[in-house]
Amino acid sequence: MTLTTDLDRIDIKILNCLQDDGRISNLKLAESVALSPTAVLARVQRLTKDGYILGYEARLNPLKLGAGMMVFVEVLLDRTTPNVFEAFKAAVQVRPEITECHMVAGGFDYLLKTRMADMGAYREFAGTVLWQLPGVRETRTYAVMEEVKNTTRLCLS
Repeated sequence: MTLTTDLDRIDIKILNCLQDDGRISNLKLAESVALSPTAVLARVQRLTKDGYILGYEARLNPLKLGAGMMVFVEVLLDRTTPNVFEAFKAAVQVRPEITECHMVAGGFDYLLKTRMADMGAYREFAGTVLWQLPGVRETRTYAVMEEVKNTTRLCLS
């Protein structure tokens, strides 16, 4: 992958290090990229200000926290008008069970990623929340049997 941005090789190294460990100390990060701590801090601040770094968060274990079942849901809306899209997007934002929502091209309108405790919890969610979302005409559910790969890491080369 080639980046067509204003990033130099040190910026790329910094971003890769932060992807590996978002809690790395500034001193350790400086050592990793062979710059002074002051210079690294300035670069990280610039990368954040310029929107390359969106934030930091802990990756939690869903199995230990009662959300071990992942379910993907295709959603087809009854109408594809701006007001239906907006109502659907607003309703999805407030549902903590929905961890991702993507508008897609193809045979349906949205792809949702949800996390639940188990199939019973999903059935309850589907009946009381999912099918009640604005504009939903049809859904297709895909319960995940095995998570083969799960990362938010971007390939920066």
